[in-house]
Amino acid sequence: MGSGLFGAVFAQQMTENGKSCLIIEKRDHLGGNIYCKEIEGITVHEYGAHIFHTSDKKVWNYVNQFVEFNQYINSPIANYYGEIYNLPFNMNTFSKMWGIKTPAEAKAKRAQITGEPRNLEEQAISLVGQDIYQKLIKGYTEKQWGRDCKELPAFIIKRLPVRYTYDNNYFNDRYQGIPEGGYNVLIEQLLESCDVRLNVDFLQDKEQLSSLADKIVYTGTIDSYYNYEYGALEYRSVRFESEILDEQNHQGVAVVNYTDRETPYTRVIEHKHFEFGTQPKTVVTKEYSADWKLGDEPYYPVNDEKNQKIYAQYASLAEKEQNVIFGGRLAEYKYYDMDKVIASALDAAQKELADK
Repeated sequence: MGSGLFGAVFAQQMTENGKSCLIIEKRDHLGGNIYCKEIEGITVHEYGAHIFHTSDKKVWNYVNQFVEFNQYINSPIANYYGEIYNLPFNMNTFSKMWGIKTPAEAKAKRAQITGEPRNLEEQAISLVGQDIYQKLIKGYTEKQWGRDCKELPAFIIKRLPVRYTYDNNYFNDRYQGIPEGGYNVLIEQLLESCDVRLNVDFLQDKEQLSSLADKIVYTGTIDSYYNYEYGALEYRSVRFESEILDEQNHQGVAVVNYTDRETPYTRVIEHKHFEFGTQPKTVVTKEYSADWKLGDEPYYPVNDEKNQKIYAQYASLAEKEQNVIFGGRLAEYKYYDMDKVIASALDAAQKELADK
């Protein structure tokens, strides 16, 4: 159930080993949130920018069986009231912010917080200092999560990339890129040997659909599977506004984060730059972080203490299931990078095949 990365990779492994798979997808297209649409000859990421990066050679070799990746390197910029800064935070950022030149000068500028950071604000300041926190983190993060940074747990930002080199490559991973032709090419290859039913909500007819198979792989929200027995888990959602512009190059980069609090959107994506496009027109998408309610598309789990306790109760039920495998960001209630989803699906498939 579900044709995103976890379900598609798991299904590919099963069909390669002689199993038959039926994909149940409630949307009218395959691919989950990595689905792309072609507009004006440009591959548009319909559910937000997805930039593939990994240091896992096994995962990299796996996906390259099915699609070629270009050499796109993510080098986003931040716009703070018209001031432009490089991301991730590196010597280019520090040099513009503070007028310094050397790593030693940059490190001396950082505010020191003693003890374990108690919240996201303290964690961020300990990593990059007060100035950068105020200009490039605070507003963006509060828009994204809909709450004050002092109310957010420190772990959300523990992996914030900070570099004392003049390197604008956002990710440290060895392998990076975008599938040539978009992620649809990858998903179609993964599901080539599967039967597919689109526009079918598994939970609307769970009993009948479950009877069709020996085992179910479920990638939807775990609380909905159990009819919200312990209450609904919370998420943040995202709203997208896309437009076609009659210009060849709108912002000069694929990703611009708007880090002030007043600009209503968090970032603007210009999709053609993911594939080095030269089309006469361009497509840009503004992303707005949004409160979530039941029925909305869930994007980011709110992994606070309250929700983790609720999830633990559902996870306990899931562990007792004999014929259902729960996988992916919604079923496991965690934020997953794409390579980690693929690795998880490969591990789950290997375990399933070993048990037979």
